[in-house]
Amino acid sequence: MNNVSVDLLLLEGLKVSPASSVPAFVLLLLIYVFIMVSNVGLVLLISTERSLHQPMYLLFCNMSINDAFGATVVIPRLLSDVFLPGSDRYISYVDCVVQAFCAHLHASTSHTVLMIMAFDRYMAICDPLRYAAIMTNKMLVNLSVSAWTVALLLVAVLVGLSVRLSRCRWIIFNPFCDNASLFKLSCESVLVNNIYGLGYTVVLLGSSLGSVTLTYLRIAMVCLSSRNKVLNGRALQTCATHLAVYIIMFVSGAVIIVLHRFPDLSDHRKLASIMLHVVPPAMNAVIYGLQIKTVREKISILFSRK
Repeated sequence: MNNVSVDLLLLEGLKVSPASSVPAFVLLLLIYVFIMVSNVGLVLLISTERSLHQPMYLLFCNMSINDAFGATVVIPRLLSDVFLPGSDRYISYVDCVVQAFCAHLHASTSHTVLMIMAFDRYMAICDPLRYAAIMTNKMLVNLSVSAWTVALLLVAVLVGLSVRLSRCRWIIFNPFCDNASLFKLSCESVLVNNIYGLGYTVVLLGSSLGSVTLTYLRIAMVCLSSRNKVLNGRALQTCATHLAVYIIMFVSGAVIIVLHRFPDLSDHRKLASIMLHVVPPAMNAVIYGLQIKTVREKISILFSRK
């Protein structure tokens, strides 16, 4: 295994005691089923319910698809390894690269999708007379494609810089593969990786936080200057939903970045990295789903039948 050409890596996976393996497996499985059912269900409902064919909900389909994708990237692998001893959790280098790419794509797309959703809310509240003319089906497609393409390009460069490095190690000290895990396998200089990684983080988080903050400051000014309490209430309701989703996602990612600065808290960072692919995907569907009247009605019908 010391041969650098070997294509098998040892993955740390989820660190649980043998006694905790079954509860951990059941809990993760239930969470994964909930994420998939809720997010896929929302996409199907929005697709089939004509009353929900509005820009806000159609753009949210991007978030649900991305959340289901992000959970699938990480959770099934954790489930398959949870009963294996730490010394038997192998993953091929190619699979590790694919998982790292997909994990970062999910995280990056979460930011870019929330940015285009913020733009939609800005147009709806700050320029309602031109909203229908601007937010056409073509614009929705362009915004969605742009959100995924920008994230795809940023992550492709990020992971590509790590793949170019030679390998002298074969252990991944993380529950799943990510970009840092890949370049830590090398004994070469990773200065370029660190510089691009820092720039990638600053650009993504900075543009995301900046655009959302400016958008909601502008929306707040419009609501404060308006005397229509009914419209202001609706605006604040939809904006509060979007803002709650953004805060959950931003805090989940920021915690990982902060914990990277404290090596003694590596176990906490590893747990936080898993939570990034579990908490937002589970919460987003609940927060947005409960806001949609049609969803609430269908849930009420389901429980009334029981």
